[in-house]
Amino acid sequence: MHYTGTIWRPPYEAASLLIEVTAGCTHHRCKFCTLYHDLPFKFRMSPMEDIERDLREVKKAIKGFSSGRLDRVFLTGANPFVLSYGRLAAIAELVHKDLPSVKSIGSFARITDVMSKTNEELAKLRAFGYDGLTIGIETGDDEALRFMNKGYTSADIIEQCQRLDAAGIRYSFFYLVSVSGAGRGEIGAKLTADVCNQIHPTLIGANMLTIYPNSELYGEIQRGNWQEESELEKYKEMRALIENLRIPTIFAAMGASNAYQFHGQLPRDKDKLLSFLDEIIGSVSEEELQQYRKSVHHL
Repeated sequence: MHYTGTIWRPPYEAASLLIEVTAGCTHHRCKFCTLYHDLPFKFRMSPMEDIERDLREVKKAIKGFSSGRLDRVFLTGANPFVLSYGRLAAIAELVHKDLPSVKSIGSFARITDVMSKTNEELAKLRAFGYDGLTIGIETGDDEALRFMNKGYTSADIIEQCQRLDAAGIRYSFFYLVSVSGAGRGEIGAKLTADVCNQIHPTLIGANMLTIYPNSELYGEIQRGNWQEESELEKYKEMRALIENLRIPTIFAAMGASNAYQFHGQLPRDKDKLLSFLDEIIGSVSEEELQQYRKSVHHL
């Protein structure tokens, strides 16, 4: 199998077959991100020959299992959905040829990746099996989006996800707690809820911002241009987000950046999740939470 550098996937893609179709990130300018710093290049597409060989290797390997079936493929790389419609269609054809049991194909995506596809292309990609994209929107706070160099606005999130809704392509969000900075966390949470309430993410996954010295954001902090929330503020921010969500969705804090991991179905479990967060806010010290944050050496 062809894999390059650290391979990232969402927690809920643990049972999916991981196929590398890109490496690195086309944007590579978010101030907080260090996920792809181990690569000697910004972005690279995998040769179609490598993808085809990997699929054939998997096809041969699963013959030894009793079921011999795979239901889902997750394409790896920071944002494989940036690939052209033609290339994504060709990859889907290879997947279905060698692994006919596969029902859906997912990947990470940026909001700008959706912009580059026509409505007709999105509908055709859904027919090819593309479904369940994971999009790191981070926030619906335009001030934070600008400062962190995300490359899109909250209005773009709404517009492009409405296009995904129309095409029948489901999507999940990553929300980055503390990305709005000290004193703005609950403001950013409410702005994000306003965005999410206009669209239909199947899951909103919260990750706690963890700042590393090799990030551009660390330099901004050293220059006095930005300040991180306290750990307790982060939990208050997460509480504000859940409290203001009005859509049916799964809310999950499951990644390694979260000292306390939990999930629930909204609106059914809203009171339970809010009570759980109230307990953390009221009984866990800032020092304990800081100790956990310092122990997260790598995401």
